[in-house]
Amino acid sequence: MKIVITGATRGLGRALAEEFIRSGHTILGCGRGGEAVFDLRMTHGAPHDFSVVDVSLDSKVALWAAKVLEAGSPPDILINNAGLMNRLSPLWEQDDREFTKVVDVNLRGVANVIRHFVPAMVAAKKGVIVNLSSGWGRSVSPEVAPYCATKFAIEGLTKALAAELPAGMAAVPLNPGMIDTDMLRLAWGDGAASCPKAEAWAKIAAPFILRLDAKHNGQSLSVDGAED
Repeated sequence: MKIVITGATRGLGRALAEEFIRSGHTILGCGRGGEAVFDLRMTHGAPHDFSVVDVSLDSKVALWAAKVLEAGSPPDILINNAGLMNRLSPLWEQDDREFTKVVDVNLRGVANVIRHFVPAMVAAKKGVIVNLSSGWGRSVSPEVAPYCATKFAIEGLTKALAAELPAGMAAVPLNPGMIDTDMLRLAWGDGAASCPKAEAWAKIAAPFILRLDAKHNGQSLSVDGAED
């Protein structure tokens, strides 16, 4: 399969990319860190490809999508994984710049990627769009209001997208669960160490994602298979 992943240079995105590659799938990924993208390119040559892209910038996503799509068929699976965690504090202490940065990546970034990749998938009338949600997209905790807001929005955006897709396609908001990543450590500190590592999680998550199809369209799913 041809799989596009955003935020592929670290955390869950990197672990998923590596696991999919081990399973024989072609990965086209992006990340903001040039050094990490270079490392992926050196480790995984063609047909895989990795680009430096800030998903919050529509023009950059447009160029990346054009490059990916001109090289062949649209992706079989599109995974919007790139995301940011806010600085922990009450909502009233989050200034506009901080709040906007989280919204730009976690929400607008997803819309940008959908805008430039999904038309080709719709034209082919096939493919699965997976938008990474969160437990904090279905429940809340103090001091993570901006992050919660974006993930609740991802749930709604994805379900609305699901209603717009032609038969045979699927859009799924996917809660990955609690994983020991740099992002979770921003929220939980050393408490995140009790959670599974990204590499172990990917061994479960990758086959789970590969099994998604039209019958899952619009369903809020979790990697453990539970439906909300």
